[in-house]
Amino acid sequence: MRLFPSDRYRLPLPAGHRFPVEKYRALRLRLEAEAAAGAALELIEPHAATDEELLRVHEQGYVGRVLAGTLTPAEVRRIGFPWSEGLVARSLRSTGAAVDAAAAALEDGIAASLAGGTHHAGSDWGEGYCVFNDTAVAAREMQARGDVGRVAILDLDVHQGNGTAQIFAADSSVFTVSVHGARNFPLRKVPGDLDIGLEDGADDATYLAAVDAAIDGAVGGRAPDLLLYIAGADPYAGDRLGRLGVSRAGLLERDRRVLTAAESAGVPVGIVCGGGYCDDIGAIVEIHAATMLLAAAMLAARRS
Repeated sequence: MRLFPSDRYRLPLPAGHRFPVEKYRALRLRLEAEAAAGAALELIEPHAATDEELLRVHEQGYVGRVLAGTLTPAEVRRIGFPWSEGLVARSLRSTGAAVDAAAAALEDGIAASLAGGTHHAGSDWGEGYCVFNDTAVAAREMQARGDVGRVAILDLDVHQGNGTAQIFAADSSVFTVSVHGARNFPLRKVPGDLDIGLEDGADDATYLAAVDAAIDGAVGGRAPDLLLYIAGADPYAGDRLGRLGVSRAGLLERDRRVLTAAESAGVPVGIVCGGGYCDDIGAIVEIHAATMLLAAAMLAARRS
């Protein structure tokens, strides 16, 4: 399975910043070790998202301010990262990784970005550690290439994908689904095509029932040509920002259900990582690694 890491493009953050950026390098190293031990994984450098790709989703003035470093102080605060050339480079590569994963998924069946899930970025804003909306850019690029018509974005990060919902609010060719904490960030949700809000502390059974409903919405009935799956680690009970009570086994079962349903419907899947804010970085890494290893095993079994 092809994986697209972008951690080599360093995101400089001040000491004490609460975003666990080191998880991405640790995840790459974890999966490189699995590949060296024989796992069917191929790690590939992603391309930097182009202006053309970004401008299919984001307003030109906003893109220009990000690239030039002329965001207003309010815009910088809303994003949550200080502006730097490193932030630009990292954001372009992370967005490009989602595009590359989507294209690889259409060829292979499954592929993944080892970052991303930047679903709070809207057409003319960034927010909540999201500069550009990677799955939105990937969906639009695959459509522009003529490779797909209908796309579903299945967002299983614990936070609602308000930016994704805003971008595609008037576009029936992209179906947006979100399972999230009802009382969690963002406080003001932007309605998508299917939103399932969960109360704080929701356990495995409650969560998986919601996931089943989300899967049915995303790939049931008329299946899309591509599923973009945000496989957040932050529904985990140990996540300091998640507020749900889902176990690691529950998250892996979630992944299994998503990938099995997509395979049954004949829908290729491009995976992005989504959030993860556990104080134990190793736990985040293991959750994301389990997603990737499950997907690789399922793809290998399909090919055998």
